[in-house]
Amino acid sequence: MKVCVAGQGAFGQKHLAGLSRIDGVEVVSLAGGSPETTEAVAKKFGIPHWTTNLSESLEQPGVQAAILASPTQMHANQAEQCMRAGKHVEVEIPMAENLADSQKLLRVQQETGLIAMAGHTRRFNPSHQWLHKRFESGELKIQQMDVQTYFFRRTNMNAAGQPRSWTDHLLWHHACHTVDLFQYQTGEVASEVFALQGPKHPELGIAMDMNIGMKVASGAICTLSLSFNNDGPLGTFFRYICDNGTYIARYDDLFDGNEKRIDVSGVDVSMDGIELQDREFLSAIEENREPNASIAQCLPAMETLDRLEKNCGN
Repeated sequence: MKVCVAGQGAFGQKHLAGLSRIDGVEVVSLAGGSPETTEAVAKKFGIPHWTTNLSESLEQPGVQAAILASPTQMHANQAEQCMRAGKHVEVEIPMAENLADSQKLLRVQQETGLIAMAGHTRRFNPSHQWLHKRFESGELKIQQMDVQTYFFRRTNMNAAGQPRSWTDHLLWHHACHTVDLFQYQTGEVASEVFALQGPKHPELGIAMDMNIGMKVASGAICTLSLSFNNDGPLGTFFRYICDNGTYIARYDDLFDGNEKRIDVSGVDVSMDGIELQDREFLSAIEENREPNASIAQCLPAMETLDRLEKNCGN
């Protein structure tokens, strides 16, 4: 299968690394922001064609699908562009910066009948998969999820420590991961939500600290703390407090409440959540089925984010 990738930054390269480990897929074009870095990344991964124009990538012979790891502000328009061009699309989280654009993407997907998937990696991390299987079987039941999402982003820097040309967002990007995961793991949409945000950065214009609370009808609650001001270990750390044990998930790793490591190496064919996410996208295309984390499945998370935004008065 021939695919193109949009985005030469840190996450675009994570997708390219994952795709390089999947048999039967060929990245034939890379669409990036700056010519110099796009060319360098294309050479690094042996991609024969690069451009700064997504349309040019989509027009390459044989391209069936696109994976978008471009700046957040471009996600909705580019995802629609791909589907209008007849290409299946996987758009990195968040699929859009607001509910209206998210709803529009679902309408375009339904009109075109193409596979459209959002990059909700937490659904695919082996650690969260291990727990999801036990929630589905009834072995475990969530009482509370306590989640910390911490970065040091007082300037526009990406995950690789390089300058960004766009501004990140705690609610519509980073909270999206946990909002979707909480609703996915409980199998319910949050019935109650609240949000508090700290002062906005004078130059970036975004809230640098945020606190979110959610509750589902069955009684499980989620407490999420987010910050771009944290000077220390970076990333997102999940504590699942269950009726029959406590578990701590750090990306692809899982521990019990006493920090004893749980072996999740046999959960799936890889320990890389992004690779597993891409495998699901490609398999769904080959099998002509709805993927896990389809636009439709992830829309409730966007609806909850919209409620949270209104709740915090943003």
